Amino acid sequence: MIESYGYAATKSYNKLRPVRFEREGLRPHDVAITIQYCGVCHSDLHQVKNDWGNTVYPCLPGHEIVGVVDDFGVEVQGFRKGDLVGVGCMIGSCGTCASCKEGLEQYCEKGFLGTYNGPIEPDGRNTFGGYSSNIVVHEHFVLNVPKGLKPEFVGPILCAGVTTYSPLKNWGVSEGDMVAVVGFGGLGHMATQIAKAMGAVVSVISTTADKEDDALELGAEAFILSTTKNAMDELKGQFNFIINTIPDKHEVDPYLELLARDGSMVMVGVLVPEPGWNQQSMIMKRRSMAGSLIGSIEETQEVLDFCAKHGIHPKIELVDIKDINSVFKRMEKKEIRYRAVIDMKTLDHEKSIQQKDLGSIGH
Repeated sequence: MIESYGYAATKSYNKLRPVRFEREGLRPHDVAITIQYCGVCHSDLHQVKNDWGNTVYPCLPGHEIVGVVDDFGVEVQGFRKGDLVGVGCMIGSCGTCASCKEGLEQYCEKGFLGTYNGPIEPDGRNTFGGYSSNIVVHEHFVLNVPKGLKPEFVGPILCAGVTTYSPLKNWGVSEGDMVAVVGFGGLGHMATQIAKAMGAVVSVISTTADKEDDALELGAEAFILSTTKNAMDELKGQFNFIINTIPDKHEVDPYLELLARDGSMVMVGVLVPEPGWNQQSMIMKRRSMAGSLIGSIEETQEVLDFCAKHGIHPKIELVDIKDINSVFKRMEKKEIRYRAVIDMKTLDHEKSIQQKDLGSIGH
């Protein structure tokens, strides 16, 4: 067993607190990683609060993990001590279903194993994520961080980056396509940069006027306030592809109307049922609405390499892990722009001064 330290909600949502626990020791194909940085995803907040009704406590979040290889099992081939690596949203899948065999682990028909909170369909088992000192992961789910990416910027690419890259790639966005990014937060600001680098003409649609400068700086050709009816009316029928990153329940009809004939809108943000939409609007223009779930391990490595090649990185705010509860509150108030990233060196500090006060949780 490997001694570990982290921050977790141990029962029901109140606040995260320091804990100590043990991770399983190395198996032949495992990689042990000392964590340097971990991004703070909005889904971490939802999961800790049990907003989706599937949280397995204790809940130790974090699926935007960056660190260095500390050790590895005897069968590991692709990693060496000191390598800079990443771990994203998944750390396991069945490996035998049709989706897994096609390299689409996120659609594992038996349910992938989340980096934290256990299987995608919880069965009582649990996993503990990256708000911690270390993690042990099967080598298939460990990513190589390419040169050209600074470690502190990598974490959000493993979630927000691949979640937007995957549909942009799958729907074939390419040179000259008219693309709208709906919502300009953690996902939207990555989608804007990636679509721009693919050659698309990108417009950002947001409810927040003071994000315009950031959107234009990151490659958008236009910025539209969705609350301005005239501006939205002028965009009807203009876009080949819309990536909708809004994380909350909202009306989708105003955005469907912006699609050209044969255009598609892909939902990547919201995980609650949408209000009804006008099927006639879809039928008359042969429009499509679809969904996309994170990305495969192969796509995650692709987006890391793509971001390194094109100089893409998230806008981040480095935070101290002892401030994580206030960071969550700021996220709820939409005060984080655009991704908070925990500097895990601050966990070492916490460990040294609070070790006697730590609780313990099982693996």
